[in-house]
Amino acid sequence: MVPDNTPVIVGVGQFTERLTDPAYVGLSPAELAACACEAAIADAGGGLRERVGMVGAIRTFEDSRAGGAQFGKPDKFPLAVARRIGVEPRVALLEKVGGQSPLSVIADLAERMHAGEAGAALVFGAEAISTVRHIKARGETRDWSETLAGEMEDHGFGLEGLITRANIAHGIVGAPAAYALIENARRARLGLSRDDYARDMGELFAPFTRVAAENPYSASEIEPMSAEEIVRVSERNRMIAEPYRLKMVSRDQVNQGAAILLTTVGEARRAGVPEAKWIFVHAATLVSEPDIILRQDIGGYAAARLSLEGALEIAGKRTDQIALFDFYSCFPTAVFSTAVDVLGLSPDDPRGLTVTGGLPFFGGAGNNYSTHAIATMTERIRERPGAFGLVGVNGGFQSKYGTVILSTQPAEWPGCDRERLQVIRDETPSAAVAHQAEGWGRILTYTVVYTKGLPSQAIVIGELESGERFLANNADNAVLDRMATRDPIGARIYTTALPEGNRFAFDREAIRAAYPRVKPGFQDSYEFVLVRRDGHLLEVTINRPDARNSLPRAAHIELAAVFDAYEADPDLWVAIITGAGDRAFCAGADLKLAREGGAMPFAGFAGLTNRTKRKPVIAAVNGFAFGGGFETVLACEMAVADPSATFALSEVKVGVVAAMGGAVRLQRQAPRKIAYELLLTGRSIDAQDALRYGCVNRISEPGEVMAAARELAAEIIAASPTSVRLTMQVMREAEAYADADEATRASLNSSAIDDMLVSQDCLEGSAAFVQKRPPQWKNR
Repeated sequence: MVPDNTPVIVGVGQFTERLTDPAYVGLSPAELAACACEAAIADAGGGLRERVGMVGAIRTFEDSRAGGAQFGKPDKFPLAVARRIGVEPRVALLEKVGGQSPLSVIADLAERMHAGEAGAALVFGAEAISTVRHIKARGETRDWSETLAGEMEDHGFGLEGLITRANIAHGIVGAPAAYALIENARRARLGLSRDDYARDMGELFAPFTRVAAENPYSASEIEPMSAEEIVRVSERNRMIAEPYRLKMVSRDQVNQGAAILLTTVGEARRAGVPEAKWIFVHAATLVSEPDIILRQDIGGYAAARLSLEGALEIAGKRTDQIALFDFYSCFPTAVFSTAVDVLGLSPDDPRGLTVTGGLPFFGGAGNNYSTHAIATMTERIRERPGAFGLVGVNGGFQSKYGTVILSTQPAEWPGCDRERLQVIRDETPSAAVAHQAEGWGRILTYTVVYTKGLPSQAIVIGELESGERFLANNADNAVLDRMATRDPIGARIYTTALPEGNRFAFDREAIRAAYPRVKPGFQDSYEFVLVRRDGHLLEVTINRPDARNSLPRAAHIELAAVFDAYEADPDLWVAIITGAGDRAFCAGADLKLAREGGAMPFAGFAGLTNRTKRKPVIAAVNGFAFGGGFETVLACEMAVADPSATFALSEVKVGVVAAMGGAVRLQRQAPRKIAYELLLTGRSIDAQDALRYGCVNRISEPGEVMAAARELAAEIIAASPTSVRLTMQVMREAEAYADADEATRASLNSSAIDDMLVSQDCLEGSAAFVQKRPPQWKNR
């Protein structure tokens, strides 16, 4: 006998609304989920509705990313569903993003029930993506917004490690491209041709279509397909991302809901739920992966291996003792790298690899697919008392894998093994990565992304001769054509780094032709800045006074070019940067233009915050210096402030981080605790505080900040420009050492000292001192 507090699945429900149904009305996600919940409650006999004290909801796709829902949404999705079915839960939670989330919620609520927090719990989710598309196509709208009283646990998006700037910059913004990189890496490891691997994918998925064709809850009525039909490219089966045809990709145009009712053995017995309906969890595991490029075997799935093998070990079962399987099947690799590579199953295993028909054919119900899989597995296992079923769940880009083993055979609650297996996975070292890749390398894996059936972008994960991996896109259309027509795995390529991302070609000359080096130089005029030369002094004025001199992306590129020219011009020794007007030095990024295209230059905000400078730049702060504006001030070697100047790193107030050097430089220039206060509160300081904290050198008379900055520049110009440059080099090199004595010893070995000894300015300075005359600097 198992303890009365052992969690069991006692009810499952699914609901599908097809556009072709005679009774189609276009239900919202909350309504679809409520229909599934009613079915789950009825499946358990209806006696547990009043005992439901907890509900857990799977995020809809629309609620899994930034931006609003097309027709609005409930502010508390789990409570919206609970209201529709007459349940008043004490606990309502909304789970993280990912296909692993159904198992995660089941494990969470089961653990709480096991601890006595509630008598019963409902897990549910739904998608109405097909209906949204249908309504929009008809030019209609709906209002699905809803405000509910009560508390909800929001577990957050959980996108850490899935969305990175490097991935976005190189086009890995959706599942097809990401999984295609994994798929082709697996093919490379197996040494298969593109045609042979395509055949394998077709043979893997052909049996899935037969199961989906018989499933009454499939998103649409489908006919079984042969492997050849799945592989053959046609107008209705266009290429999506090499090697994927449309029919190999998860189908998200669905109107589907699913729910699972959990209770304890004691509550099930008291509610009169027949024991034949009870499904026990014999094992549950969840393991996560790092980002794709960091994985030692890009085409493998180490987390899935740990999860699957760990679950079988916990349940005390071998693969041949499992009667039924359902493997998450958003793309072929999700099945290949688990069922085939880990468990050694064959695509034509008589037990089948799916009970639903899989995501491309049954329907990829957003994050909620595995709720359908577990519900269907429950029904199938009930038909075979004592048999065991295994469901593999997957989230992200093969980023999170979970396994649950179910049976009518009683078992005590095993808990969900998350921490132990994750520790093992985390012990594996990650691959080294070069974010800005330069030089020769080879292609480890790739994909070609298609738009309307035509190749539009190539993405590679490559390996430099140093052993570091990198992401890159095709340099030109000739490279794209070759990638689309010839298998490039293992090919030698040359890569260069651009602000918008790495670019590659099959020879260095093609890269140089596509991205010729531009000699630094000044233009006659600029869109966003004014430039003035005065002898050895360069004055740069941000010229957007009506926008408080805030900077759009294009202005950073312009400023980067200006300071490139300054660095390259031997007649310019000092630069001053200021803002037009008297209200603002720079109020940071122009948020009104935040969605504009383009990339930040390597030199950073205002062309300065990420620049390794050889010559000094003085900030003349004539008003607001907020966000990136203050970061620019901190990046300058010196700063002069008008008495009216105000400084703030207010990024935390708008949900971002002072990532352009502010979070680093402020704590090095101001007292550390003051830096923390300013960074973590976002509050502003005046010119006097900035001077006191060491963020500016001096305060000018009112309205005379440029005059004061010019005076400071003149003092520097009077010194040897060679010595100024070499002194800056020594100071920069010393920043690598925390201990001053260490830094001093290291500076004695600096090449700057050798350069100084042989410089003409060194000889001139000594001669002028002896001859008691002003030096005539050679700048050499």
